[in-house]
Amino acid sequence: MGYLHAGHLSLVKRARSWVGHQGKVVLSIYVNPTQFGPNEDLTRYPRDFARDISLCRGAGVDIVFAPSDRAMYPGKGADGFSTYVIEESLSRGMEGSSRPTHFRGVTTVVAKLFNIVQPMVAIFGAKDYQQAAIIRRMTHDLNFPLRIVVAPTFREPDGLAMSSRNKYLEGDLRIQARVLSRALQRAKELITRSRRPLPTNHLKRDLKQFIEREAAARLDYVEFFDPETLVPVSRVSRGAHMALAVFVGKTRLIDNARL
Repeated sequence: MGYLHAGHLSLVKRARSWVGHQGKVVLSIYVNPTQFGPNEDLTRYPRDFARDISLCRGAGVDIVFAPSDRAMYPGKGADGFSTYVIEESLSRGMEGSSRPTHFRGVTTVVAKLFNIVQPMVAIFGAKDYQQAAIIRRMTHDLNFPLRIVVAPTFREPDGLAMSSRNKYLEGDLRIQARVLSRALQRAKELITRSRRPLPTNHLKRDLKQFIEREAAARLDYVEFFDPETLVPVSRVSRGAHMALAVFVGKTRLIDNARL
């Protein structure tokens, strides 16, 4: 959605390695309104198109596709647009529960981007783990003729996952935001030290207390699940996946990791 950072540019590098010097790397920049809820940050989401274009040139992007809302959703708001793509299984929990219309917007806009651009491979970041799983499922179920590649999460030196929304974190909030990666590390340590799988509810309570020791932090959710199916597990052992969403001040951040 723009306001590019080093994590986005790492996806460009991965795309170039897939298509080679003779291939074309297309980067889409579009703040998609259908994936924002009524009280979310659509109007204030970070935007700096001139800076993004400069970064794209430096990274070797061949084409920047930056459509308008009118082009992507012709007639929306006047009963002229009414078709959406909905994934009904992987999108139920986590982000799907906290943001009920979010994934309908994501799958719809990604399907439209695939149809317009016609890529042979599409690169997504692992920070949005559930999103990547849903897009991979959609691509399979709807027979899109392309490969989905999920690249590792890019992090700041202190462990915070790179995100355009990190721009919102001012002063002490930036320091407190490190609690997401610290919570992931704490879960790994607790599981490594335990001789038996840990009850999920016990681990959730521990991490909620750990996170909310930070004055500005409020846990939205923390979940433990099978990394392939996203089905929640009742007891957590090594190999499970953890994802969490935390409000730091007014900024909602997400992160995840394999335990």
